[in-house]
Amino acid sequence: MATRAESVTTATVRRALEGKKVSLIDLLVSTSLLVSLLSSVVVLVALLIDVVQGGWPVLSTRLGSLISSPLSAEPTQAGLTQGLFGSLVLVLFVIVISFPLGVAAAIYLEEYAKDTRFNRLLITNIRNLAGVPSIVYGLLGLAVFVQVLGGMTNGRTLISGGLTLAVLVLPIMVITASEALRAVPLALREASFGVGATRWETIRHQILPVAMPAVLTGSVLTVARAFGESAPLLLAGAVLSNFFGAPGGTGVVSMVTEQSYAALPIIIYNWARQPQEDFVALTAAGIVVLLVVLLLINTAAIVARDRIERRRRS
Repeated sequence: MATRAESVTTATVRRALEGKKVSLIDLLVSTSLLVSLLSSVVVLVALLIDVVQGGWPVLSTRLGSLISSPLSAEPTQAGLTQGLFGSLVLVLFVIVISFPLGVAAAIYLEEYAKDTRFNRLLITNIRNLAGVPSIVYGLLGLAVFVQVLGGMTNGRTLISGGLTLAVLVLPIMVITASEALRAVPLALREASFGVGATRWETIRHQILPVAMPAVLTGSVLTVARAFGESAPLLLAGAVLSNFFGAPGGTGVVSMVTEQSYAALPIIIYNWARQPQEDFVALTAAGIVVLLVVLLLINTAAIVARDRIERRRRS
């Protein structure tokens, strides 16, 4: 009730200060923003409808076999099993590697590092790395993880692809975590120091719980970008072919460390290049599956963020 009363009071004071004058510039700006928003929504809805309609012949007849079947050169038998497995493992690599490293780097830059020329240069380079094209990271993964460290990663395996994607999104994770830490009020730090807490105790028990919801929001964007990347994986070992797969009976460990792999974007790209007409519907169906999986991953991250936020407030 108090918040509602404050908003009503604020609106009343604003109207009293502005009077009955209408700013033409403000009206044009707000109208332009509204039109841009509605245009984006319309385009998005049109694309989704077009993709669902294109893939409906496959989704309505063989959705189960599409998810559970392996890759095949025959469109009526092709499935996404390897792609789903590869994408989920790649996302797991991204979360396990980029999340802790990104948060740790952000904590150092925001809470421990001094304002020196070197640290300012370091922050500038991190921001520049976030805008580097993904194909450059693919070349990095090919040179470092596939060739130089091939003895540890076994060359073109899921390990190389996961490490490449983790390096790709690491600057973004550092930037989002830094912004979340910077948004924590300075008074919270001063109050913690005032009761005798050390710097790490302040970070651990005061700053991180407040910043974690925003950090998880940034991680949603990070995972979304990693999940949809294909160019780095093509250079870092992903197989662009229908003729591969794990032999029957092999374990998960060997599939990750020893065998060729694919991801959903790679499979969709490969299907889109096929000349057969049946692959058109198959490509659209694969896009729908990719969007649904991405939506489920983002939903899990949002639920975790909301739980942390409620726990902090309670």
